[in-house]
Amino acid sequence: MTTTETADTTATPAATSPAPPAHRPGANPAPLGARIGWTWILLSSLGIAAFAVVPYLTSSLPALAESGAGGLAGHYAGQPPFVLAAFYVHIVAGGIALVASPFQFWRGLRDRAPRVHRWTGRVALAAIAIAGVAGLALAPFSAAGIVGLFGFGALALLWVLSGWRGYRAIRRGDVPSHRAWMMRTFALTYAAVTLRIWLPLLMFAQVPFALAATGAFDADAAFANAYAAVPFLCWLPNLVVAEWLIRRRGLPSYRVAAA
Repeated sequence: MTTTETADTTATPAATSPAPPAHRPGANPAPLGARIGWTWILLSSLGIAAFAVVPYLTSSLPALAESGAGGLAGHYAGQPPFVLAAFYVHIVAGGIALVASPFQFWRGLRDRAPRVHRWTGRVALAAIAIAGVAGLALAPFSAAGIVGLFGFGALALLWVLSGWRGYRAIRRGDVPSHRAWMMRTFALTYAAVTLRIWLPLLMFAQVPFALAATGAFDADAAFANAYAAVPFLCWLPNLVVAEWLIRRRGLPSYRVAAA
């Protein structure tokens, strides 16, 4: 079996255009569902960026660990200096990527202010490159152990490679491929949000089993169990959805073909 990248024939003419089309007055607006979806993505990205970044910039890891509000602060508080440096770089750069990336999918910005769209994209891609490299450095020290090493390590590597493919595509004027790769890149960026959606859901799913077994619920043990599942769960479904959307829009997609 081999993997090939294919595109719908309706997308071929656009590949020769080096820039997105100019906005035309009276052009059909985006469907209501698309606007609602983009608004959710924007608000959830901004909310998680603030939730994940601000506490670590306003308090020390030991203080956050003692208060119980710092998530993984207790795990990283005693790590070597280079791990702490990678931790803070990953948080800050990842937060910037999470804030900047949704605006790349705002059609009004692309049409009316293409220069802003391009500069926002450059900021997002630079932040992704920095956060991805820091994520690779952090993966061996993950609180999820060997699963975190491979899950978060693969996420960081694919994040950087996908962003690079998107950048290379637009540099050669291949707009459809650029759009497809940036959708994949954002699916990986959005793992920061889906991780924090999966964690409480997985913890809550353990409640009836814990009560039936011991009559009590241990939140710390439930968090550890949930965190062991999210290194892959936080990004693999995102990529599946992104690839479905890419095919639905006739953009270049990956398909498995017989050798």
